[in-house]
Amino acid sequence: MVSFTPRLALASLSGEADADWARAGATYAGAAFLGGIALDDASRAAARDLVERDRTEFLPPEPLAFVDDQLAALTDVPIQPAFNVRSATPGPVVEAARICRDRDALLEINAHCRQNELCAVGCGETLLADADRLQRYVEQASATGATVGVKVRTEVPGVDLAALACDLEDAGATFVHVDAMDSESVIADVVSTTDLFVIANNGVRDEPTVREYVEYGADAVSVGRPSDNPVVLERVRDAVDRHLGVEATR
Repeated sequence: MVSFTPRLALASLSGEADADWARAGATYAGAAFLGGIALDDASRAAARDLVERDRTEFLPPEPLAFVDDQLAALTDVPIQPAFNVRSATPGPVVEAARICRDRDALLEINAHCRQNELCAVGCGETLLADADRLQRYVEQASATGATVGVKVRTEVPGVDLAALACDLEDAGATFVHVDAMDSESVIADVVSTTDLFVIANNGVRDEPTVREYVEYGADAVSVGRPSDNPVVLERVRDAVDRHLGVEATR
């Protein structure tokens, strides 16, 4: 089961979303998705290629130790921690799931990133079109006892996100984190076809954007790029309290 209050999450930012970032946002948010972190050799090679073209990535010598250390650093922080992970193979995802289980953190499988380097090795968005493989990731990670979900995006050709969400739920997922792009109404499709905890992402900046996602049935919203901007976070937190607070959800 997923439950955090307030129902505002900080969405992962590659190379930036670490324990210090989560600690800084804990005044406003109920959950923080650290990462993304590349776990296996193929995804780490892709991340190094991204760095070469001036993107910021987490590339610690031991990625699983990094996950554990970062979560340990949040033990005293009043926020639900989570880790967004990338891997071209399921084994390291299972290991990360065990760490998240032991640290009372959520594990988020990245089926979202669309950079060519990551897609070329079978990470990120390519998993959306390879539903059987993504389900295996979820099944194996969930078998550890961890609370497992998937970060997805809309507008991927040939992908029925609502149908995929059903398959992920059957595989053991508890939540789905949806980057709605310019297709916000897909939130309603996922909500109506599953019992997953649905976190809506993309363009969350103010009261109107929060209200729209809530009207589509989202259980929570997340803030991405402005997640280190206290002005935006305070504005969104106020809107979340009005639309997804205790009084609003009774």
